Amino acid sequence: MPSLPASEIRALCFDVFGTVVDWYGSVQAEVQRLGLPLGANGGGDFALAWRAGYAPAMQDVRSGALPWTDLDGLHRRILDRLLAERGVVLAEAQAAEFNRVWHRLQPWPDSVAGLTRLKQRFTITTLSNGHVALLLNMAKNAGLPWDTVLSAELFGHYKPDPEVYLGAARLLGLRPAQVMMVACHPGDLRAAAACGLRTAHVARPLERGPGGGMEAWQPGEFDVAAEDFVDLARQLGATLEHE
Repeated sequence: MPSLPASEIRALCFDVFGTVVDWYGSVQAEVQRLGLPLGANGGGDFALAWRAGYAPAMQDVRSGALPWTDLDGLHRRILDRLLAERGVVLAEAQAAEFNRVWHRLQPWPDSVAGLTRLKQRFTITTLSNGHVALLLNMAKNAGLPWDTVLSAELFGHYKPDPEVYLGAARLLGLRPAQVMMVACHPGDLRAAAACGLRTAHVARPLERGPGGGMEAWQPGEFDVAAEDFVDLARQLGATLEHE
């Protein structure tokens, strides 16, 4: 059981990339589907390199080196650099289509079932650095049953800036302590906790592919530690109506 009464929690805010959807496997599959000459480790190495550019790109926005740029724009800047480094030239239409793979990421096997259970008891929403259009497209494609979609875009800040977590609680009409951040990334959860949100860590050992490992965290560091979303629903007492 969690270390807090679940009745105190009114809404669950979910990190998306890695926590809800499998970016590594999805990008790897897209490399193969498009037949791109980026096949080291079946496209997995390229997926890791693309994702590795994510935090530095957001820092460029945070520092003012770039004006506010949504994730499509940041992903495309990273993609163009990686392709140039590898001597790969794509037609504009193909590059644009490849960049939109982030709109089509596939959910983890437990994501839809777990979210459906959690939705019976809590308001469930994204709280992602992905922009609204991306998150909506992803939800439609993957069948993710969100009650609403919250994005860093709404606050003009990227996580882990506190404006994102506090802004989410404000838009939901809740106190931070009534909101639980759910993520597989300890840094995201620590930033949320510093803003007064409750926290749930969900293990995603394959986020970076086989053998990629997970970021380190300490047992007891977060309010809840779950194996997956179905386990999280069980720990928070969220079941389907017919169960």
